[in-house]
Amino acid sequence: MKKYVFMRILRSLLSLFLVTTLIYTIIYTMVPRKKIFDKDPLYAKMTAKPDIKTNYINTVYEKMGYIEYLDTKELKEAAEKIDSSVTTAGTAKNKAIYKKWEAEKGNGWVVGRFTDSKEFYATREIPITQRIFEFYGNLIQIDHKNKIQDPKNPDLERYIRVENDPSIGWSVVGSGTEHKYLLYFNSQFPFVHQNFVTFNMGVSYPTYANIDVLEVLTQGQGKKELTEVTFPTGVTKQTSIDIYSRTYKSPSSADAKDKANFGEGDAYTATKAKYREPSMLVNSSIIGLIGICIAYAIGLPLGTLMARYKNKWFDNASTATLSFLMALPSIAFVYIFRLLLGKLFNLPDTFPALGAEDPRSYVLPSILLGLLSVPNIAIWFRRYVLDLQSSDFVRFARAKGLSEREISQHHVFKNAMVPVVVGIPSSVLLVITGATFTESVFAFPGMGKMLIDSIKVANNTMVVALSFIFAALSIFALLLGDLLMTVVDPRIKLTNKKGGK
Repeated sequence: MKKYVFMRILRSLLSLFLVTTLIYTIIYTMVPRKKIFDKDPLYAKMTAKPDIKTNYINTVYEKMGYIEYLDTKELKEAAEKIDSSVTTAGTAKNKAIYKKWEAEKGNGWVVGRFTDSKEFYATREIPITQRIFEFYGNLIQIDHKNKIQDPKNPDLERYIRVENDPSIGWSVVGSGTEHKYLLYFNSQFPFVHQNFVTFNMGVSYPTYANIDVLEVLTQGQGKKELTEVTFPTGVTKQTSIDIYSRTYKSPSSADAKDKANFGEGDAYTATKAKYREPSMLVNSSIIGLIGICIAYAIGLPLGTLMARYKNKWFDNASTATLSFLMALPSIAFVYIFRLLLGKLFNLPDTFPALGAEDPRSYVLPSILLGLLSVPNIAIWFRRYVLDLQSSDFVRFARAKGLSEREISQHHVFKNAMVPVVVGIPSSVLLVITGATFTESVFAFPGMGKMLIDSIKVANNTMVVALSFIFAALSIFALLLGDLLMTVVDPRIKLTNKKGGK
């Protein structure tokens, strides 16, 4: 078992690497990079200022990893190593110096020139192979006491220790680390939190500009929430600050508010805000888990009844109805049931109508996600049950005099559940991450809708990150399905050795 799990994890990691690399390569080589400016309001305002526009374009491209960029000042500092007399002016002498720098620098560096000022800048196109290497190289971030190197704070104390913090209680805290709280506990799911190992999937752009992708997906939404917070200075007040999110900020950059909250000289004053509504990840998980419960709660009993009354009116009617629903396009299914259920039960047809604070906002998306899966579950479970009813062990049970109910409960149902539980993790994942259409129809602020929105506005970083997350969950869901199969039926072994050892 251990060897099987280890090898499956290795194969899963390899599959994840190949899938993500393929998606990354396609997005960053085949999607025109200028599309990222289509929804950028700042870009549209720069049509009359070509120099500012060029600088903005290069800055964004550098931030997104397309190029390396030296603006006028940075290029001058680099060229001074060749000729200290160089200036930023657009003279012929300076042009010759910069061209000499370009030739000596090599490695793809090209000197360009601004349209109005005639000053110079330099860019270097980063090869896709280097960008992929940097993506994986920066993917996993490990926090440690030497992580922060701040020349403006040379006396920064460095440690990692357990202490009773005045703001959050007992926790593992650090100094010299990026995060103040490395391990802590609170009442928020999953209750135990750590910042020793985090993931870096890049910065979102143009939507949610300059915010880390994972922060976009995991932070709350809507209006900020005021809670009572005790600061290290001992002051307690109502604020939207999330005290658990403290990260390093140079004391030289601290403002009066930071000093009042955290004290003079405190290096961990950068914080995030709390929001009243759940994050995209939480929203998708809520409707996804409810939806899968609805799907199996309806699909399994229905499939069992269809098999029990095989070829009778109930089975024929159910099979015809389910076949029709399976053939019905998802768009028609969702709109028809949204209209019917919305009218019958007076439910909102879009999420923003009532918002996250009203449970009714989650009802229709959850029910429709569940109903979309019912036909497949019922049809397949019926087939599993019928196959088992004609098997040798069932015929032997009948010969022993067991009733059909006993055979169904103690033999058929248990064995029919084996292929079902294999697909449960994948089904859960599918409704959490694959509800792109349903979330779009209901304007539901979840991860599925975010993928569609990101593709529309060419938010390439977000598309790659979501693809990576979905692929990782999909691959490991398959492994979890195999393990669940052995729990349902211990006779199943996941090894090739005799005796299952």
